[in-house]
Amino acid sequence: MQESIMLFFLNIANPILDFLANIASAVGEQTFVIAVILYIFYNYDKKKGFGLFTSVLFAVLGMGILKAVVRAPRPFQVLESIDGKRLETATGYSFPSGHTTTGAAFYTALALTFKKRPVSILCAVMMALVGLSRLYLGVHWPIDVFAGLLLGVTISFTVSRYLNALYDDKNKRIRLSLWIGSLSFAAGAITAILLNTGTIDEVAFTDLMKVFALGGGGYLGFALENKKVNFTVEEKRSKQIVRYVIGLVGILLFMGAKVIIPESLYAVGSFVRYTLVGLWATGLYPLIGKNLRLFAGSR
Repeated sequence: MQESIMLFFLNIANPILDFLANIASAVGEQTFVIAVILYIFYNYDKKKGFGLFTSVLFAVLGMGILKAVVRAPRPFQVLESIDGKRLETATGYSFPSGHTTTGAAFYTALALTFKKRPVSILCAVMMALVGLSRLYLGVHWPIDVFAGLLLGVTISFTVSRYLNALYDDKNKRIRLSLWIGSLSFAAGAITAILLNTGTIDEVAFTDLMKVFALGGGGYLGFALENKKVNFTVEEKRSKQIVRYVIGLVGILLFMGAKVIIPESLYAVGSFVRYTLVGLWATGLYPLIGKNLRLFAGSR
């Protein structure tokens, strides 16, 4: 049955659907999701930004662990008739779908955050489109997409249920950030070293290592921001836009540093880059920005 579904999408393929599928896939990717979460965190509501980050991170960690355990091949690796598209985004193994998991967690958390019918409908449509795009592009099986939807939605509902009360207690919020950040940082560092020495499967663990690194840096950054900055989002629109753009540029610079990292240190270099992305976004940049008057401390 899975093969029949894949062949159906193959038979309806055309340039217009290719274009639309690429767009739908892009809105389930880390760059888009991080950009939206950052805008909410910097300029709309820090609590909501923290919740979105947590929902997505926990879902993607669960997805990465499942990929490393199951290690299922992708459709274009099994079926000769399937010519996978957008292969640069098809890293790691197939089960579950990373894009679908990320999209399901993000859009579910977004719907639960704003609790408005139009937003919920839009989020449901976006989740469906991300999953369908991965089938159309030939990079995932239907079971991968179904599992990604289930995982992302379940984790977002679970996180939303328990996070609100915890976040309102500043001491608990800082302790949680330090605890998760330290564990994620340690797990990412160990995984990166094992990858660099060829001890573990590169396909299974590279993406998981990056998630550990991003989570470690991000949560340690949250703790830093809460202790040293504690900024408010209420600023003039012009200042909000400027600080958001500078924050994104910083992230792009850290990600672009890949070109100067020696091939022999690819895993350790990726760990450092993703850790710095998380730390910059949630803690280091607000700390620097406070001194530059881009962020105002709470009054």
